[in-house]
Amino acid sequence: MSRFLRIAVIPVLICLVILTGCDRPSWYSKTNQISGLALVSPSDPATFNYAMNRSPFSVFPFIYQGLVKENGITNKLEPALAQSWTIPEDRLGIIFTLRDGLKWSDGKPLTVDDVMFTYNDIYLNKKIPTVFKDYLRIGNQDVFPSIKKLDERSIEFSLPEPFTPFLRNSASLAILPAHALRDSVLSNDADGNPQFLSIWGTDTAPEKIIVNGAYQIESYTPSERIILRRNPYYWRKDAQGQQLPYIENIVWQIIPSTDNHLLRFRSGELDVLRVKSDTFSLLKREEKRGKFTIYNGGQATGINFITFNLNQASNSQGKPFVDPIKSRWFNNLAFREAIAIAINRKRIKTNIYQGLGELQHSPIAVQSPYYLSPEEGLKVYNYNPQRAKQLLTQAGFRYNSQQQLVDEDGNSVKFSILVKSEDQSRIATAVEIQQDLKQIGIKVDLQTLNFNTVLQKLLAKRDWECYVGAFEAGVIEPNLIALFWSSNGSFHMFNQGSQSKKRPIVGWKATTWEKEIDRLFQQGTRVTDENKRKQIYGKFQQIVAEQLPVFFLVNPISLQAVRDRVENVEYSAMGGLLWNIDEWRLKGGN
Repeated sequence: MSRFLRIAVIPVLICLVILTGCDRPSWYSKTNQISGLALVSPSDPATFNYAMNRSPFSVFPFIYQGLVKENGITNKLEPALAQSWTIPEDRLGIIFTLRDGLKWSDGKPLTVDDVMFTYNDIYLNKKIPTVFKDYLRIGNQDVFPSIKKLDERSIEFSLPEPFTPFLRNSASLAILPAHALRDSVLSNDADGNPQFLSIWGTDTAPEKIIVNGAYQIESYTPSERIILRRNPYYWRKDAQGQQLPYIENIVWQIIPSTDNHLLRFRSGELDVLRVKSDTFSLLKREEKRGKFTIYNGGQATGINFITFNLNQASNSQGKPFVDPIKSRWFNNLAFREAIAIAINRKRIKTNIYQGLGELQHSPIAVQSPYYLSPEEGLKVYNYNPQRAKQLLTQAGFRYNSQQQLVDEDGNSVKFSILVKSEDQSRIATAVEIQQDLKQIGIKVDLQTLNFNTVLQKLLAKRDWECYVGAFEAGVIEPNLIALFWSSNGSFHMFNQGSQSKKRPIVGWKATTWEKEIDRLFQQGTRVTDENKRKQIYGKFQQIVAEQLPVFFLVNPISLQAVRDRVENVEYSAMGGLLWNIDEWRLKGGN
């Protein structure tokens, strides 16, 4: 479950979920009291259709699994729906053997036919714009594995060339039920699109959503809660033969504001709380009295960054996504370098993260064997506002009598920073950046919107200027972040090309350095020698550092407070808190 928890939509983006559920809060009526854990999210789920989801706020980590899974502590691959796999010497394929007796939550058999359907008819279907297609794309063209059923439990994936990430990527691809979804794939709506694109929305009756994970959806009340109950047909049992998961129910409470989370935890209502840097000292003092433990998972594996919209294209009506005047600024490397060194990241570390973090330099997590450190030659950008002003004036910008920055045509340099409303630390970071840029004569406005709207602007409308965000960084397999860094990736937000032939964009182009990143990612998938792969992904990190499509901020320490009544917690930043949720127990029973 770890990979689903971390990259259910990608990764991009880290899933900020918090479990709750000790004494039941007031929203429980006596007739609906449910024992177990409750999960809190700042946002409703966008959909219950796994393949169409792009939001990190989802229940998919609990309701679906793939052929394999990652151990959240060791990061080693372990069997899931597949009990075993074999890889030939030429590395041009892989054979998975499913477990015997697998079933869906409605009791129907889960077979190789479901695997065939999921990959061929959904993930590789040209009419279905799912982000998970990126996990299967081999090279920079639309080349994908071919799939063959060998018998009722065995399936073979054949590759046109060696593709080292394929097995690990399989941990991110849930298997979906053919008997429940095939008709929607084969039938079209009034616009000629597969009905699958709109099936299993959040208005779907829960009993119609067929799953294979540890839990299934019991009910959903928009803007209030989702109730999950144990899937009686879940495949996994413990060493004594007891059916997993141990905990009967999970309630996902939906609260847009995170301000109440600390209060609820301290009052005893919550079992688990994501500990923010500014509340760590307070909670640490209360740890023993409050009967909870603060787990330190190490540095977060995601990237926290600021980026500009470098897209110079126009929509199908010919309107530029970015004001051409501002686009010239953003696409000027000297301008981006000046912004990078004008941001006081040490102050962000102190003020926002209370020192509980480290300055970030790379798009790859520090825990990764492919991480390139500054000591190994990675270019870094230290705070130097005077040098930032020099770079700007050398690039043709100048300061007027009010010390405001203007370009060579006299246009005042100003832009807006887009930030999601659900994350107060990210908003505070944007405010710090706003103040830093004011010191070099740049006026910045903040545009704070809910995250689902932010995603629409980033990936569909493309009508944004600057964004303070986060994304999952590569830990064990860098190819998993290709969807962010490859020029044709589904989350290549800083220069997003056309993702649909029905919504073409005009004048889009990839830069030379973007194409070089494409080449490096393609090369990295073909080799198995770890030293060669480290060199390849080291070059990728150097290009990002030199070209600055994204500049990194602070990587916080991952902290979670968990009530002592919760047992079997195994927390790491790499695996997340909930990767082994099916093994969790509550003292005294459910």
